[in-house]
Amino acid sequence: MPCGAASCACALCSERRVSVSCVMNPAWRQQGRGRAQVRGQSTGDPSVARPPAAVRLEVRGRVSVVHTHTQKMSTLSKFDEIRKADQASAQRLAAEKHSSSSSEDDDEDECEGKRGKILQSALCPYTSHTGDADAGLLEQTTSFIKHEVCQSGGVTCLICIASVWSCVGCYCIFHITCVQKWAEDSVFLVSSVTDEDFGKKDHPWPCPKCRYEYSREKTPSRYYCYCGKEAEPAPDPWLLPHSCGQVCEREFKPSCGHHCLLLCHPGPCPPCPKMVSVSCLCGKSSRVPRRCSAKSWSCRQICGRTLPCRIHSCADMCHAGECSACPQVSLQACACGRQQEEQPCANLEWHCDQVCGRPLSCGNHTCERVCHSGVCGQCPRAGNRSCFCGKTKSVLPCTVDVPTCGDTCGKKLDCGLHTCSMRCHKGACETCRQEVEKTCRCGRYSKNVPCHKEYLCDSKCNKTRTCGRHQCKRKCCPGNCPPCDMKCARMLGCRNHKCPSVCHQGSCYPCPVMVEVHCDCGSTSITVPCGRERSTKPPRCKELCRKLPSCHHSSLEQHRCHVGSCPACKQRCGHLLKGCNHLCPAPCHDQVLVKSSEQVMLAGPWEQQSAPAFIRTALPCPPCLVPIPTSCLGEHEVSPVPCHSCGPFSCSRPCGRILTCGNHSCCLECHRVTAAPHSDKIKAGKECVKCEEGCSKPRPAGCIHLCALPCHHDKCPTCTQMIRQRCHCKISNLYIECLKFTSADDEGKELLSSCQNQCPKQLSCGHRCKLLCHSGECEQICSQKVKLRCSCKRIKKEFPCSQVRLEDRLLACDETCRELQNKHAESRAAEEKAVLEGELRKQQAELEAFEKRQKGRRKKSRKVTEVESEEGVWLKYKHCLLVPVCGLLLAVAAFYLLQLTVQ
Repeated sequence: MPCGAASCACALCSERRVSVSCVMNPAWRQQGRGRAQVRGQSTGDPSVARPPAAVRLEVRGRVSVVHTHTQKMSTLSKFDEIRKADQASAQRLAAEKHSSSSSEDDDEDECEGKRGKILQSALCPYTSHTGDADAGLLEQTTSFIKHEVCQSGGVTCLICIASVWSCVGCYCIFHITCVQKWAEDSVFLVSSVTDEDFGKKDHPWPCPKCRYEYSREKTPSRYYCYCGKEAEPAPDPWLLPHSCGQVCEREFKPSCGHHCLLLCHPGPCPPCPKMVSVSCLCGKSSRVPRRCSAKSWSCRQICGRTLPCRIHSCADMCHAGECSACPQVSLQACACGRQQEEQPCANLEWHCDQVCGRPLSCGNHTCERVCHSGVCGQCPRAGNRSCFCGKTKSVLPCTVDVPTCGDTCGKKLDCGLHTCSMRCHKGACETCRQEVEKTCRCGRYSKNVPCHKEYLCDSKCNKTRTCGRHQCKRKCCPGNCPPCDMKCARMLGCRNHKCPSVCHQGSCYPCPVMVEVHCDCGSTSITVPCGRERSTKPPRCKELCRKLPSCHHSSLEQHRCHVGSCPACKQRCGHLLKGCNHLCPAPCHDQVLVKSSEQVMLAGPWEQQSAPAFIRTALPCPPCLVPIPTSCLGEHEVSPVPCHSCGPFSCSRPCGRILTCGNHSCCLECHRVTAAPHSDKIKAGKECVKCEEGCSKPRPAGCIHLCALPCHHDKCPTCTQMIRQRCHCKISNLYIECLKFTSADDEGKELLSSCQNQCPKQLSCGHRCKLLCHSGECEQICSQKVKLRCSCKRIKKEFPCSQVRLEDRLLACDETCRELQNKHAESRAAEEKAVLEGELRKQQAELEAFEKRQKGRRKKSRKVTEVESEEGVWLKYKHCLLVPVCGLLLAVAAFYLLQLTVQ
């Protein structure tokens, strides 16, 4: 589609009609000001599209007619000069011829060539000064001008077919009122799904095309020019539509400190054209002048900067940023210095798996950190420590654990209303289990439930949600039913996609997807709105047809890319016939039109028989008639047979081949014989009859078994029969090969008759014999290890059993044992004395407390009489009870000390 103007009107409101031109020149090359758009003024047929020069010619021509009687003669003469220059430029571009594959594509090729020439002339200032400028930097600007601006309807609103507001992400133009409605609806849908307090959060809204997100404050409320300097720009026929006519001055992306020098324009700004003097990426080369947009360049030399390891230098070519990690390997010590390993130089510090273990400053604990550098730090248990509830602080040695204070915990529970009633304890507090009366969310019912649980009743809301299609159905609904959270899923107008928004009222927004319609080979494509690809004719393609032949040939006659099937192949079949190596001489018959054999049943006599249907199918190749000389199955004679029926046959003669035994021959009728390679043809094959007589050859000396093979020519195989025999210990049955046993000597037979298990016989000492299964009597020297202890059970050693039996008192107590015994006796006596004294003090305290309670009690009597108090049971029998209790305690203490001594 040629480059031209796209004019359209909004379907939802009456705003200005737009005509878009694609002229983009630097500020110093722009002459005059002009706008081809006036609010409320029509610009002609919206389907007409022309090159930019022709657009300016048409606009200026019409403006000239409108203002003929109002402009001065100087203005008219200046306008005529500019018009003549534009006409000459357009004629010069139109005079150039462009090649075309067919006469039908001449117009399209010519227009495409004009568009390319005009676009090249507009962007030439950015590539004429530097020959090695990066051509990819102009790709975004060129693509927007060529595929968005220079198409009829390309720069139009996706919502209502108008163009006023431009997105900063994709530079697509929208009608300002439609964008405002789109933003409000988008925020409403997102807020209705995610917000419990609907409408109180600030949600962004996306662009309908590229989904670039804007905040609610960035919703367009006023009409600005493209560069954003002027609000409500006045229409001017000399300027680009919606342009203020001033220098753009928007900052380039990526930011370089310079600003765009074009006049206010749509779409992205071109790459920065400023010339700067820069050095290479590594800074070794001298400065050279380059475009600011392509100022990063490499001198292709080795970087050579010292790497962080301070041993090696960077071996990469001139590059930007930090150097890559050092790839070399060196011997490095770990952080604690205990181990050394080969590590990459990039790893400046590595840690082994060993625990530090150095003593801390307290002298009681060791460092538990794994391989670290520097000092270990203070003991984690030093200083003031609090109890678990935090109410009591104490200064204790690091070897002593902080005890619980015994007070109530008092920490706030997760409910935030109650406190923990447990004693000072370790770990987290339990959940609040106090029963409180709670009212459900809808306010209908109340119930006593644990404080940490929420009470919801089972009643469901029957109100209709805001979408008007679904009921709330939420349990225990408080009345403010949330917006519908189900997907709309209604089919959009494109009939390809479904509405992805949540369920809503009214009609869905149009499908924003753009679909490419390709030619048959896929090299040529056009972009159309989704849903229009079904009715759009594929574009014409200049490439050759790339379809694979439908037949078995490798290629067909060359022809242009087309829609539908390729013409039928006229080449010779040349296919290898089935069952032979001859080629088919018939024409290609892979795709032949044949009459369909399917018969359609008529519904009645009023229906007429339809014309026979033809289908394309592959016909089989004709049979091969080449005569082939063929021999019989037994290779007794040779006869000519047609190739298609060629095959081995029997001549009815006897086979006569010698069997494998070498004594008989095959008596079967002529049959196929599969002979071994490089073998004589008189020898029998596996298909011949086999000799079934037994073998009569003599057996080896000592073997009593017969040969298991039938009559054969070679030597008899070795005997594989097994002999059953008892082992030396008479426990296991052994199965030994006949050949191995008969050919072995006495020592070998002794070894074969052993089961190789430990001898089950017992020695005189009571231990089991350590030798393997053997013949004869067992040796009486026992090597079993026996553990012996000294008399105090402290020293323990192992001795051979034979030595223990021969010698007495091998292990005696030493001086250390005697010292330990004395210490144990002294400690046991001290403990018994301490226990006895503690028990006496406790009994004395209980007795004094009991006497105080007895003296404090006074019985009240209505009669004024004095009653003498009787002596209690404890006072009477305390001496009888204390003696057995003390004896029992002494016995327990003595038993405990005895156990400690034994251990």
